[in-house]
Amino acid sequence: MATPLAIVTGGGKRVGAVLVERLLAANWAVLAHVHEVGDPVPAGAQSVVANLRDADCGKRILAACAEPPRLLVNCAARFAPDDLPGFDPQEFAAHMAINVAAPALLTKAFAAAAGSGSGDRLVVNILDAKLRAPNPDFLSYTLSKAALAALTELSARALAGQGVRVNGIAPALMLRSGEQSDANFERMHRHNPLGRGIDPEHVWQALRFLLDSPVVTGEVLTLDAGQRFMNLPRDVQFLDD
Repeated sequence: MATPLAIVTGGGKRVGAVLVERLLAANWAVLAHVHEVGDPVPAGAQSVVANLRDADCGKRILAACAEPPRLLVNCAARFAPDDLPGFDPQEFAAHMAINVAAPALLTKAFAAAAGSGSGDRLVVNILDAKLRAPNPDFLSYTLSKAALAALTELSARALAGQGVRVNGIAPALMLRSGEQSDANFERMHRHNPLGRGIDPEHVWQALRFLLDSPVVTGEVLTLDAGQRFMNLPRDVQFLDD
């Protein structure tokens, strides 16, 4: 059996790099997208450079595939702080370009790379658990992830006839972000009803479930240890002194 090919955007760091490593260990060939020439990727992966703000990013990444890919993970994301009083149309546009338009372009190119009837193919969009209990912090980021969640269902509906499944994984806080201190992260990582921190390995477990579930499409798996039940008024990192 031929080795299946996966594409992971943002595959050179953080959660993306973990997913690349796990896919390689599971006998996938992996094309890891990076933003700059020279950005490292996990050993064994092929890298492809693309600016996700460019309108041809989908075609450029798919052109680097030696064969039609079986899996696309839209993991790369812009995450910059803003709020309604500080709303900036340019910052909003940057979030929408990278977090929504690029996944749409990549999904379009992925679906076109192989005809219908070519077996199970899967797109997974990495969302955010805060969509289940939103707060106004990181406004442009949150709006873009809400749009990506809508894209997940709409593209699942549009592509089911081609044998392409589209699902989402929505994790809560996993890694230190932005200007968050290590101490703040350690205190807030388990700030949820189960008292269990979410980490990239849980995202891999969710991805593996979706890979093994050929009848699941248009769904979002929320990984938050019940944090949404708390209806937090602010982003979790701002709730700690």
